[in-house]
Amino acid sequence: MFGILRPCSTHGCPTLREAWRAHLCGLCLTLRDGHGHTARLATGYDTLIISVLTEAQRPTASPHRMAGPCALRGFRTADVVDAQAQGARLAAGVSLLLAAGRLRDQVADGDASPATAAVRRRLAARWQDGGVRLAAGVGFDATTLTTAAERQLELERRDEVTLLELTALTEDAVAAAFAHTTVLAGKPGNAAPLAEAGRFFGRIAHLLDAVEDLEEDRERGAFNPLIATRTPPAEARRLCEDAAHGLALALAEADLADRHLVRVLLETEVRRAIDRAFTASYERPGWIRKSLAGIGTFFTCGLWRPRWSKRRGRPCEERFYFRDGTCCTCCDCCN
Repeated sequence: MFGILRPCSTHGCPTLREAWRAHLCGLCLTLRDGHGHTARLATGYDTLIISVLTEAQRPTASPHRMAGPCALRGFRTADVVDAQAQGARLAAGVSLLLAAGRLRDQVADGDASPATAAVRRRLAARWQDGGVRLAAGVGFDATTLTTAAERQLELERRDEVTLLELTALTEDAVAAAFAHTTVLAGKPGNAAPLAEAGRFFGRIAHLLDAVEDLEEDRERGAFNPLIATRTPPAEARRLCEDAAHGLALALAEADLADRHLVRVLLETEVRRAIDRAFTASYERPGWIRKSLAGIGTFFTCGLWRPRWSKRRGRPCEERFYFRDGTCCTCCDCCN
């Protein structure tokens, strides 16, 4: 959960885009209500998956409300997941814990001056306390997340360690968060497949984070899992592709009332994130890398197709990612 997903583009399915925004804005407002305005800085595109998974299993577990105008929405109102929704509160707690960990990493890596380092340490402590409190409020034991940083450092200090040993703590943390959505949704049968999905998602997140930071870490002499384990780019990509395949299989086993948004985020967008990370880092000249890194992905059900798509111009039923044999099942795009 380190930044796999990107904001949706203006092209694509309005129904899916609005559903995604409802969880994003709901997460932001839940952070505000639970820990103040500053906590909204911890809003992440990846952690909203927790809210999405909870609603996908049992829609009634995720009440919505109409939010007032917001500058980030062009001062428009919007339908959002209510801050009382347990999935949103779990996502907010995890967001704060991850943000606290990032602040501590920045201080440990020397990315902050002595003056700002003290501020970041205090903010990290406050956010960790808030994250633990929010998580505990919905019955989630955050120990896996709060102890991950120290345990990760212990692994990194070893003389010999494998790449999958380095990703294991992230896998366990994400698996625990994904599995807890089944408790919130009252779907215990989904615990095993969603925990497995969380492990694969965590592995991909950790590997892509290492890929995107590789050159900077090499220049600074900072720890990077790929450098430490002498893993070539081709092997790292193979591991990501295998994990993406496993993620899709795990999700297929879960009993979801509505899987459209889940599939777009955890299948389509994850595979695009893999392509984006490896293309930007290894397969293009350096002057192109920065521009590629800033390109948002197409958040679409497939109706809209770019000029280079093999399916551009084909009949409606051949373009959709989600179809029942005749047309899109997630919205009324054809009309």
